[in-house]
Amino acid sequence: MNARLNKPGIAAGALCAFLAAPALASAQTSVTINPAQVGPALTNQILGANMGDWEPILTPGYPVWLQSAGIAATRWPGGSNSDLYHWATNSNCGGAYVDPNATFDNFMTHVANSANLDVAVTLDYGTNAACNGGGDPNEAAAWVAYAKAKNYKVSHWTIGNEVYGAWETDLHAVPNDPTTYASSVANGYYPAIKAADPTAQVGVVVAPCAQPPEPYCYTTSWDTAVLSQSPFDFVEFHWYAQGAGYENDSWLLYQTPLNLRADLALLKSELNAVGHPNTPIMLGELGSVNSIPGKQSTSITQALFAGEVLGELMNAGVSRATWWTGFGSCYDASSGANFSSSLYGWQNFGGYMLVSDGTPEFGCANATKTAPGTLLPTAETFKLISLVARNGETMLGSTISGSTDLRAYAMTNNGGRAVVLINLNQSNSLKVAVNVMGVKSSAGVTVSSYDRAAYDKSRNNVWTPATTKSLGSQRLPLSLTLTPWSINVVRIK
Repeated sequence: MNARLNKPGIAAGALCAFLAAPALASAQTSVTINPAQVGPALTNQILGANMGDWEPILTPGYPVWLQSAGIAATRWPGGSNSDLYHWATNSNCGGAYVDPNATFDNFMTHVANSANLDVAVTLDYGTNAACNGGGDPNEAAAWVAYAKAKNYKVSHWTIGNEVYGAWETDLHAVPNDPTTYASSVANGYYPAIKAADPTAQVGVVVAPCAQPPEPYCYTTSWDTAVLSQSPFDFVEFHWYAQGAGYENDSWLLYQTPLNLRADLALLKSELNAVGHPNTPIMLGELGSVNSIPGKQSTSITQALFAGEVLGELMNAGVSRATWWTGFGSCYDASSGANFSSSLYGWQNFGGYMLVSDGTPEFGCANATKTAPGTLLPTAETFKLISLVARNGETMLGSTISGSTDLRAYAMTNNGGRAVVLINLNQSNSLKVAVNVMGVKSSAGVTVSSYDRAAYDKSRNNVWTPATTKSLGSQRLPLSLTLTPWSINVVRIK
C-alpha cells in the first residue's frame, strides 16, 4: 500500500452518471428477510485491520483499542514494506524505516496474542536478504517454520504484496511479471512452505478488473497467468474505491459498493475457469481511497461506505478482510490530501486509520488533537458489524421495496435474525417496515445505530459512540425510523 501517489484514479467524467440527487425517502419502504434463503457462512475475520513494521508495536493501548473496535484479524508486516522486509533481522531493504521494536515476536506477543487476533503474514517476494535479487523462498519457509515452532496463530501466508504493480519493489530479473511470479510460487515458495508446515495456507495475489475506471484496473493479464500456473490455497485481492483527488461522497456511497460486487463476481468466475471454484478470497487491503486520504476518510460518509462494503463481503462469502489500516497515517491539507468543500466532514485531518493513536502525527502537525484510542467513524461501523459478523452464523436473503436510499444485509444471529440497515439519504429520515417471512412476533428487538448527528458532534472534537436501544417484544412487521445517514443493526429474537 505504501507507494500509491502515481497510481491511476477515477476519471472525473466517470462520476457524472452518479451525481444526480438520490430519491426522496419513502414512507412505504419495507425490508423482508427470508429465513429459507440461506447464504454464505459468516466469519468474524472480515473485521480486520492492517498493521505495519513501521509502527511502535509496543504501544500499550494497541490491543485494547483494536478490541474496542471489534477487530478480530490483522495483516502484517504491511503493504509495500512486505516486499522489503526480512523478519529474522527486523530490517528493510533500501533503508525503508522499520521500528526497532517491530520484531515478529513482539508483534505476535504484544499485539496479536494480547488482542486475540488471527494473523495473516505477507511474505517477501521482492527482495532477498542481501537486497540484490528477488525474494528467497527459503527465507519465507524459515519464517513459516519458526511461527509453527512458536505456536503462533498465523492462518494465512501470502506470497508478495502488490507485485503486479510497477510501484512494488521486485528485484527479479523480470520484475512485476505474472509468469515469473507464477514460476516462483510453483517451483519455490509453495513447495518450500508446505515442506516447513504442511498445514500452512499459502496465497497468491490477484487483481480482478471488472469496473474501469478504478485504481489498479489495468492488470487484466495478471490473473490469467497466475491462476492457471500457480498452486494456491487462497487468493488475496486489494481493493480501493477511489483514486486520490477524485473522492466524491455520492459516488462512494451509491456506486463503489456495486463495483466491489462486480470485481468479486469476476474473481469467482476466473477461479471457476481454472478449476478452483470455492477458493477462499481474502481482501488483504480495503479502503475508500488509494492514497493521501483527506477529510472523507474521517467522516460519516466513509463509515456508511464501510457498512456497505462489509455487507457486500458477507453476501459474497469472503473469508477474510483487513482494512488499511488500524493506526497511523495522518494527512492534512498541506500534504495534498482532498479537503474540498464538496466533501462532507468537519476534520482538518484525514487518514487510513480506524483508531486514533493520537494526532498530530506524521506530517499532520496542525491537526486537531484526538485522544489516543478514539474510535473514528469507520471504527464505529466495525464495532456495529461485529454484532452480526459472527462465526457459525449465515447470511439470509432479503428484499427491499420502496426507497433507493436503503441498503439491507440480513443474517442469522444467536438463534434469531438480524439485519443491517443503512440509510444513504443525507437529509431525510426513512420509515421502514421490517418483516421476517413466517414470523409474526419477536421476543426481543435490539437496535444499535451510528448516524450523521452523532458524527456531527466531532465538529467540536466530541466523538460520540454508537448507541444501542432495546425495544423489548414486538409484533412484526417492525416499524422503524432510520435517521439521516445512519447505519443500524437490528437484532430480532
